Amino acid sequence: MTNEPPSFPRRYARTQGFRSGAPRAFTVAPDGSRVVFLRSPAGTERANQLWVLDVAEGRERVAADPATLLGGSGERLSAEERARRERSREGGAGIVGYATDTAAELACFTLSGRLFTAELPAGTTRELPVPGPVIDPRPSPDGRLVAYVSGGALRVVGAEGEGDRALAEPESTTGPGTVSYGLAEFIAAEEMGRSRGFWWSPDGDRLLVARVDDTPVRRWWISDPAQPEADPQRVAYPVAGSANAEVRLFVFGLDGVRTEVSWDRARYPYLAHVHWSAAGAPLLLVQARDQRGQLFLAVDPDSGATRMVHADEDPTWLDLFPGVPCWSPGGQLVRIADEGGARVLAFGERPLTGAQLHVRAVLDVSADDVLVAASAGEAASSPEIGEVHVYRVNELGLDRVSQEPGVHSAVRAGGVTVLVSSVLDQPGAKVQVLREGKPLAVIPSYAEHPGLSPRVTLTQGGAQKIPCAVLMPTDYDGDTPLPVLLDPYGGPHGPRVLAAHNAHLTSQWFADQGFAVVVADGRGTPGRSPAWEKAIRDDLTLSLDDQVEALHGLADRFPLDLSRVAIRGWSYGGWLAGLAVLRRPDVFHAGIAGAPVADWRLYDTHYTERYLGDPATSPATYARSSLITDEGLSAPVGPHRPLMIVHGLADDNVVVAHALRLSSALLAAGRPHEVLPLSGVTHMTPQETVAENLLLLQVDFLRRALALG
Repeated sequence: MTNEPPSFPRRYARTQGFRSGAPRAFTVAPDGSRVVFLRSPAGTERANQLWVLDVAEGRERVAADPATLLGGSGERLSAEERARRERSREGGAGIVGYATDTAAELACFTLSGRLFTAELPAGTTRELPVPGPVIDPRPSPDGRLVAYVSGGALRVVGAEGEGDRALAEPESTTGPGTVSYGLAEFIAAEEMGRSRGFWWSPDGDRLLVARVDDTPVRRWWISDPAQPEADPQRVAYPVAGSANAEVRLFVFGLDGVRTEVSWDRARYPYLAHVHWSAAGAPLLLVQARDQRGQLFLAVDPDSGATRMVHADEDPTWLDLFPGVPCWSPGGQLVRIADEGGARVLAFGERPLTGAQLHVRAVLDVSADDVLVAASAGEAASSPEIGEVHVYRVNELGLDRVSQEPGVHSAVRAGGVTVLVSSVLDQPGAKVQVLREGKPLAVIPSYAEHPGLSPRVTLTQGGAQKIPCAVLMPTDYDGDTPLPVLLDPYGGPHGPRVLAAHNAHLTSQWFADQGFAVVVADGRGTPGRSPAWEKAIRDDLTLSLDDQVEALHGLADRFPLDLSRVAIRGWSYGGWLAGLAVLRRPDVFHAGIAGAPVADWRLYDTHYTERYLGDPATSPATYARSSLITDEGLSAPVGPHRPLMIVHGLADDNVVVAHALRLSSALLAAGRPHEVLPLSGVTHMTPQETVAENLLLLQVDFLRRALALG
């Protein structure tokens, strides 16, 4: 028996990256009286409870506890709920999401597919007797009703459990397809940031409901060879160049009468965003298949007719942003746009920001201002590497809410702001409750201390001033050059160079194994400028060029041994690691490719076509950016470098066919490599022992591959 404390990899896995116990998912009541949020009771406990903070008294209480509501029994998740959590990368348990009425007095949520409501001022919770499994319950704005999805049908029930009925039920289809009402399709949830499929009217008498028919979508089968007795899972996967699900939108009255919303779905098939508030008509953002054109449409809920409010076009692509489009309380269209080489906040047709800011999300819109999250733009006086701040913006100018260098976000209502701040020199995030900028309370975190602090330098590398983080071993005080490990994501939607402590924990652990770790956010990563992000159009390999440039640009300032360079990554980062050892063996001596996209023709429509176009008309573009083609390895260069391929067999995002075909191509080319299949693992690796041993095995591989003692 040993009293030795658990290793960092075990603690990292057990605590979900030290996120368990941290408060999240905040809602502020419109009168500023209460803040609702989720938090698990301890840093090693995955099951979230629903909490309420009384702002005036500064007192917290548990509004709903899964252990009590389930009587101590374990959770049972439906296949649909597991898929929803996979799309949102949700690794928690218990209450992982909730919705409230407008007053934030009634909350609803699911546990094991059962529907619960919590009366937040009274502190009482009840289960509603409805058919399950229940998905995505949402109260009406007045709190009288709850709408939810079960069995592909959108249903409505009284807040006390009375009058349950179906408003929209799936029609039968011929062939393998399914129809559902009220759920987001795969592409919307995985790539567009739209996780829901129905929206209440402000007065609670109607709903906008998405109807999804996935009959046209190609069917794939995902099986686990380690479980030969289990049936394979059939999934509808819209691979690049193939058909998407058919998405239509209806206005439903509570009596079941429906009116279809009409727009040019042939030209604009993607329903990217829906907003319905008291400030105006229902507002849609619909996007063309090539993502170079989109329309902002106002809906007449009586007739279903739409009128164009605004149109956008871009010769490269149009991005989607959190929180927009929406109406201001005065009825002005609020959006984020790329204008004049900058990403700006637009109010009506007028930009309120310029090239000093790179706007990333709209957090709240009031009668006085717009609350946004933004990083430094190309015209900023300082690059503020890795920082994201919260600003109040109106026609008079800008006011920065967050001051300390770090990564900040916020939720606001009723004059109360919940400011969530992560900084480099403190673990986790600090959650402050502010009124008129003055602190009222701090919502404590129960997350465990990581037990290590990143020794990180935020800097820029190469002629392009690529944002970089360089991490050295904790006990390193000399000038002896160290073997180098590049640890990037390196692509769209995934910035890794952040001015936040916990963002660098795993990189620091690798550094403490004897490496100088370099993280670089090259072209394609967000947060700098539209041109920086869009430079990778038709050639994703620019991501690799920038990793090389950053590495060489840092070598004259840091003790980097360029004769021993490895790279590791997951998903896009896994593809990048594979590309590095195949295309640039003169720079990289080993690679670890986790869940790599080996052939971009096998990835989904909305993501892949945004960057590479249609594979039918751009085969050379796909071949240049892929690791493999039908003929084998794509443009490999000698000499051979060691490569470890890691992939979850249950991955329904980057399916394991990528890893298997890559391995076959490597074998056919006579290139030895290692393959680590993870049975029962999806695109996430939440299993504690798997996550722990995966880190340990990577270090072992790197030591062998680089011939380290």
